[in-house]
Amino acid sequence: MARLVRRVLAERRFALIEAGTGTGKTLAYLIPAILSGRRVVISTATKTLQEQIVGKDLPRLREVVDLDFRATVMKGRSNYLCLWRLERADDDPRFTLASRHEARAFQLIRDWSRETETGDKAELDLPENVLVWRALSATSETCAGQRCPRHAQCFVTRMRQQAVDSDLLIVNHHLLFADLALKTTRANAGAEVIPRYEAVVFDEAHAVEDVATEYFGCGASDYRLEDLLHDARSALAGDKEQLGAGPLMLKIEAVSENLFHTVNRMLPRGSDQPRRFTRADAPALQEATGELCDVLMAFASRIARSEDPDVQGIGRRAKEISGDLEFLSGMENPTFVYWAEARARATFLRAAPIDVANELRERLYQVANTVVFTSATLAAQGRLDFAKRRLGLADPETGEDLYAVEALVVSSPFDFLTQAALYAPTALPEPADPRFVEQVAEEIYALCELTGGRAFALFTSLRNMTEAHRLLKDRLPYRVLLQGERPKQALLAEFKERPAVLFAAHSFWEGVDVVGDALSLVIIDKLPFASPADPVVAARVELLKARGHDAFGEYQVPQAALALRQGFGRLIRSRRDRGIVAVLDRRLTTKSYGRAFLASLPRCPRTADRRVIAQWWERGRAASCEPG
Repeated sequence: MARLVRRVLAERRFALIEAGTGTGKTLAYLIPAILSGRRVVISTATKTLQEQIVGKDLPRLREVVDLDFRATVMKGRSNYLCLWRLERADDDPRFTLASRHEARAFQLIRDWSRETETGDKAELDLPENVLVWRALSATSETCAGQRCPRHAQCFVTRMRQQAVDSDLLIVNHHLLFADLALKTTRANAGAEVIPRYEAVVFDEAHAVEDVATEYFGCGASDYRLEDLLHDARSALAGDKEQLGAGPLMLKIEAVSENLFHTVNRMLPRGSDQPRRFTRADAPALQEATGELCDVLMAFASRIARSEDPDVQGIGRRAKEISGDLEFLSGMENPTFVYWAEARARATFLRAAPIDVANELRERLYQVANTVVFTSATLAAQGRLDFAKRRLGLADPETGEDLYAVEALVVSSPFDFLTQAALYAPTALPEPADPRFVEQVAEEIYALCELTGGRAFALFTSLRNMTEAHRLLKDRLPYRVLLQGERPKQALLAEFKERPAVLFAAHSFWEGVDVVGDALSLVIIDKLPFASPADPVVAARVELLKARGHDAFGEYQVPQAALALRQGFGRLIRSRRDRGIVAVLDRRLTTKSYGRAFLASLPRCPRTADRRVIAQWWERGRAASCEPG
């Protein structure tokens, strides 16, 4: 793998590499990147891997290998403390904290600000739900740039200056695509966050399509407008500059409520499903959004003469929201899908590109002439054709390479034939059956009895997760943990301390590393097909069908198979790990497409009989207890 990455970097080519846990994948691209003499961006899907590279892998390289290089970790602005905002808060008698909890957090941040060299929130042991950080963190909307009295000490400015002089830039996918959207949008010509680069290595590349979809898309919500008004009232409190914007803020509030009330009436009643829009919906949406766009622009114009950077930032945000609403309601771009949804007490209008492959060709591949995609899960049924098409590296019709692409699948170093077993019962009802969750709960109980807990119960929906947890939380004789009850890292820390069963959904399917006996059982309730009600999925299925393709076999099945591999991959993280993966969806073995899922999983013993899986487990326990 290292030789391939070195060649690709030297010859300015593209590469797709599947290499799982234990293969040394990270070092296999870091060393060639350093030796290339080029500025290389390393992009990860999760902050966990980003911090592993910065805190573990690069320091180890410096110790072991005689390489001279400069590396900078780059995160989004909101991860950094703004010293000027902190000073203003400290001196402003109107700055109040909602609770003792917030007051303690403020004191912690203030003390830390005197000693930190990076201003990165990751250095702080700060609870995830602390509100005060939002008031003190750096934002593009409130940044005064070179006019800021603390510009010379600014953590974001220093981070960017270091990045300009660095050989390696360690970022995450969200920052990279936010920067790429900025770089390649005409209105922002010349703007950038990440210094110019020509080479990128995407680790955890299976997430690239979803992240790119988000950042090349557009959205507005009632929450976003409430957020704008909250910050505006804070910035304009007292109206020292006599801007007289109060009546306009009241108008924004009233018109916004009317707009999202109208949008909510468009959503399916008694359902949390999104509503996909068509061009026929545009006139009604334009009528509903038009007044809000006008009043937002009037508000921005009214406060434009302010010299306060916070107020100037509010004006920019008002203009951006107005522009987004015009795009969302106009629905003039046929390559986008448009929809509305209600989620987490907020209502959203959204738009996203249907064909991200085309966006990647027009944006990313115009900026970078060398791109390496690597992940533990890129190959569907052992082949990389699916990933090539989805990432825009192959022609969507013929499958022929559009670029000079190298492909490699690195075998896992783990012995799955002895370390893992797959339990796939066929007696359960199908997932659409009303009895399904109840039967899943019974299987979870029986399997946890076998392994003494130490299990992840992974679900494809929050509804099934919540219901199964309700059925079992008082029955299981182990610590029972539920995603969402506490921060992710706190749940993982407790899971590792003593035998437990963790009920979780999407965020625990990937990027979670539990080595050793703490995790011996991974239970997956259903094959992780993306919801056909998802407007992006539905639009992509329609596009493939219009091109004459089998959308189910060529898109939905491979995508779900890769997601299943991610869930399966939580179990075996080292050569000493051993355990069971249970897939409780009978379709894995009773439907013809189940073969594609099985072909994508590591080869290991498989059974539909719980007694057989119990015998396999007990044999392994007995062998591990033998002397020597």
